[in-house]
Amino acid sequence: MIDAHAVLTVFMVYVAGVVIPGPNFVAVVHKAVASSRSAALALVAGIVVVNLFWASCAIAGVGIVFTSFPWVALLIKIMGAAYLIWFGSRLLFKAGTSVISLPTEQKDIRFRQAFVQGVITNIGNPKSMAFYAAIFSTAAPAHVSSGTFFAMLAVVGIIAALWYGAVALALSQPRISSAYQRGKKSIDRLCGSVIVLLGIRQILK
Repeated sequence: MIDAHAVLTVFMVYVAGVVIPGPNFVAVVHKAVASSRSAALALVAGIVVVNLFWASCAIAGVGIVFTSFPWVALLIKIMGAAYLIWFGSRLLFKAGTSVISLPTEQKDIRFRQAFVQGVITNIGNPKSMAFYAAIFSTAAPAHVSSGTFFAMLAVVGIIAALWYGAVALALSQPRISSAYQRGKKSIDRLCGSVIVLLGIRQILK
């Protein structure tokens, strides 16, 4: 039997949490304007998969794990920060580099890379970690039925896919992509700087 009240609580909490901009949002925005629509959606898929993972852990009690083994959270935090700084620095150093059309085989590789990028960005995202460990785990009751568990995961997956997918689709429109190409150097530097600052903030926080 599904606990509708618990599912609704998770829905409201997750909607409030997912729309707040963070590393995931910045990564989707940049991928949407800088690459193809399919690559942006592949990145979104990676983010959604990790959201489902974090939600599963939160329902199962990941907050207790982080409390009992703080070094686990610290390790994930440092690895995520290192990736954000590396990714942001890469954007800064390559700002203004022209986009080259790729053959189909290389495009397939890029799609897989975009998916992995979404996974790595989200797995080390301090916003996601803190949200699921502290807020989501509190909203989700302990010892839920399997029906309630999968309903909660469905809520997380659908909302994340709709939100980030809508951002990817909206910003990958030809007019927006063309505007990005005209201001590529400045936009790359802005996105790179934001991502590097998020990484530094994650280490210092």
